[in-house]
Amino acid sequence: MTRPKFALILVCCLSYVWGVSQSEKRPNVIFIMSDDHAYQAISAYTDKLIETPNIDRIAEEGMLFTNACVTNSICAPSRAVILTGKHSHINGKIDNRFPFDTTNVTFPQLFKDAGYQTAMFGKLHFGNNPKGVDDFMILPGQGNYINPDFITKEGDTTITGYATDIITDLTLTWLEEKRNKEQPFMLMYLHKAPHRPWWPRPDKFKEFSQKTFPEPETLFDDYENRGTAAKTAEMNLLRHMKYSHDSKIRPVTLEEMGEVLPDVPSFEWGWEGPYDSRVNDAQKALYEPVLDSINEWFRANWPGMTEREKIKWKYQRYMQDYLGCISSVDDNVGRLLDYLKQNGLDENTLIIYTSDQGFYLGEHGWYDKRFIYDESFKTPLLVKWPGVITPGSVSAKMVQNLDFAPTLLEACQIAIPKDMQGESLLPLFSGNPQEFKRDAVYYHYYEYPAVHSVKRHYGIVTEDYKLAHFYYDVDEWELYDRNTDKNELVNQYQNPDYEEVVQELKQKLEALRKQYGDSDELNQHYIDLYRQAGIDKK
Repeated sequence: MTRPKFALILVCCLSYVWGVSQSEKRPNVIFIMSDDHAYQAISAYTDKLIETPNIDRIAEEGMLFTNACVTNSICAPSRAVILTGKHSHINGKIDNRFPFDTTNVTFPQLFKDAGYQTAMFGKLHFGNNPKGVDDFMILPGQGNYINPDFITKEGDTTITGYATDIITDLTLTWLEEKRNKEQPFMLMYLHKAPHRPWWPRPDKFKEFSQKTFPEPETLFDDYENRGTAAKTAEMNLLRHMKYSHDSKIRPVTLEEMGEVLPDVPSFEWGWEGPYDSRVNDAQKALYEPVLDSINEWFRANWPGMTEREKIKWKYQRYMQDYLGCISSVDDNVGRLLDYLKQNGLDENTLIIYTSDQGFYLGEHGWYDKRFIYDESFKTPLLVKWPGVITPGSVSAKMVQNLDFAPTLLEACQIAIPKDMQGESLLPLFSGNPQEFKRDAVYYHYYEYPAVHSVKRHYGIVTEDYKLAHFYYDVDEWELYDRNTDKNELVNQYQNPDYEEVVQELKQKLEALRKQYGDSDELNQHYIDLYRQAGIDKK
């Protein structure tokens, strides 16, 4: 054999071996999720309310999704969709009440079976023994911000400190001390914050209580051009946000002001948060001065304020605490990103930052979520994957939390189960959006009758339009033009100019329901479950 031929064969063999070794070097995965983190409170989307430089780094070095959304805007069902890659009516977790069916196969199980180390730290929300997870420390249920309890394989434990910091400490300790550094990992880093009742860390509580934030355009929405659902929802800042639980007015203050507070309902006479005997003396000393100032101002000013002024005050108190919680999340995401970079883990790690759904930050006069309307329906999604995603990319494609499981599985060369209903986002990551075929998403909310009184509804959303059907104790349709009506203030369903749009969307909606296996019969099945459980007395 001549030298040139031998050299050519050698180069080909080495190239093949190098290619195989590269394909076998599967990426690590870090899935970061905060609870109720509105996209409006991430400066990669808008810096109107807060700067989040660390979370923004993920978008700057990766991709920002501007039309990411959920299938069912409520905490536990959203998490079940993420874990299973299946809609709520398929995985069975339709609401926060009924238990998660643990016969469902979750994507951590598939990662573990494929040779990945798996770990979970923070808030799962349901269950106390996550399947497919080698190591975990999770909050029981909602968990606490201050000195939180954790469920572990060895039993329950309490850790002194602030939950957001502690969850990050646990995550970094696992990365540094517990993982097998020769093996790829899938790590779930799950924050409790900024879930209600929004207790910031003491230094953030002090800092943010002095800030004033711009009001949303729709803070004083009167729902004039909307249906029954918007008019009857119970999430108004003034009427439904609690004085003690949410605005941090002490029960003793309310008792002293009883004669001048006729609008305070009976359920206000209680105190929840770090003052439910969780704080120690040192922590209490840090919180008390700020609480003193809030309560003194309330006592002096509240009785003489107009209703409009009261709404404005409650909005500011809400934003001060909510955004103070976000600031700690951003600081801690920065700690994680810095660790990855300093330890050479950033180049072969796929990082997702998201939330379990969106959240109202005073838009339409509301807090909470549940609706198909944008602030609730849309969720933040920022993804970084060096070598695959072009830094600074933006996608407006209609993607859902339904897609997370199949995306991560395909990225790590793990077979996607045929019964998963999501679509892999890899074509979008690699700059081939034409290969991502979806042009509409399906949404279905079930938890009614329930807190906040958001009526059952399902619908279809495209980049241009949103069509929703509210059902059960009403039969109403709503159509919004997402291009001309960004705040979703005018229901165009009865507008003759949109008749063709309505008919086309109804056909697409029925096709989606059939595709995903949803139906009126299933609706009735879940209504019957409520009646059997005594939740619905009808």
